Amino acid sequence: MLSLHVARKRRRRTTRQAPKIGLAIAGGGPIGAMYELGALRALDEALDGIDLTRLDCYVGVSSGAFLAAGLANRIGTAEMCRGFITGNSDDIAFRPETFLQPNVGEYLRRASTLPALSFEWGRRMLAHPGRAFRWSELMLRFGGLVPTGIFDNRAIERFMRDVLTRRGRSNDFRTLDTDLFVVAVDLDSGEAVRFGEPGWDAVPISQAVQASSALPGLYPPVEINGRHFLDGALRRTMHASTVLERGIDLMIGVNPLVPFDPSRAPSHAGDADQIGLAGGGLPSVLSQTLRTMLQSRMQIGMEKYPHQYPDVDQLVFEPNAGDSELFFTNLFSFSARARVCELAYRNTLADLRKRAHELEPVFAAHGIRLRQDVLADRHRGIATSLSSPPPRSTETTARLRRALDDTDALVARRTRHRKA
Repeated sequence: MLSLHVARKRRRRTTRQAPKIGLAIAGGGPIGAMYELGALRALDEALDGIDLTRLDCYVGVSSGAFLAAGLANRIGTAEMCRGFITGNSDDIAFRPETFLQPNVGEYLRRASTLPALSFEWGRRMLAHPGRAFRWSELMLRFGGLVPTGIFDNRAIERFMRDVLTRRGRSNDFRTLDTDLFVVAVDLDSGEAVRFGEPGWDAVPISQAVQASSALPGLYPPVEINGRHFLDGALRRTMHASTVLERGIDLMIGVNPLVPFDPSRAPSHAGDADQIGLAGGGLPSVLSQTLRTMLQSRMQIGMEKYPHQYPDVDQLVFEPNAGDSELFFTNLFSFSARARVCELAYRNTLADLRKRAHELEPVFAAHGIRLRQDVLADRHRGIATSLSSPPPRSTETTARLRRALDDTDALVARRTRHRKA
């Protein structure tokens, strides 16, 4: 599903000025990230004249922060697919268990406080026998024994730090060739903090991603500079304004979570349209509630943005409301990542194909064109889009290849300017 807002009046640019393009990637758990990866891979394949690793501005929220940080460090969608989907990357060593390590340390620390809490509760029981066994009193006294997160997210930070400190990449916002922002929410104040902005740009990117993806209950808050941070989606779904307010000409957004509509699902999807989502019990109800809240917040913002930023073309790619496979897949499952990535890839190509007549003049205004050969291939999939993996690289050869890519990009830019 594609939402398109065409700029009412585009900025005037000289022939030597390249359009400024920003990318906003929302959260959605591990499965949401895999949907976003599939959508981005489709855009990478179908759009000519745009390099998703060389945009002017990126903002990532929660699981979207992983992808934004990778793209800003010039890890392409093909390499990400090899690392997260096909598993034949010599660069990204992804293991699902990295993200699902029990938070044993906090369990033990909190369990160690049980004797003191029990002693205090015993004193309270002797003094006020009638109150001591009330549920509210028990929760007040012993609620601190419950860990703030089931899993330990320090392994996530180590994974990101390893990826971003090799092969010429950077774990420092200040040394990137582009603007990258990762959003998290202060637990105590509810304030949204954009890591990468002045004052917050000294925080390592890996730690910012860890904080932005700290979904309450699943992962504990992340302490940075004496403050505790949680998932950035708690305030806004996509934080698209972060890129819109930076003078861009085209904004591309990807949001992986939308409410499921059983009436729009294929007939073979089951009998959810007859029994309703309530028949799926609490998991279905909570999933639909989360999706509805996140998308409604994003829609409110996207309805205002065309008026606030009338000179920016805005595109947001989302799943279809009838994608039952996506809805009934656990948001935190890694086993379905290949199917979800494939679904997103095909959905995005279908959106581009269906609305090509509307999109062509919009893209053309920014020097981008649709690749008709890609759109015409209705059997095209993720595997088709991936060429053979490049030769295995050492640290030295990877840095050399990066330098050659920089040289090629510089020559191409100067050639375009001379022609202009």
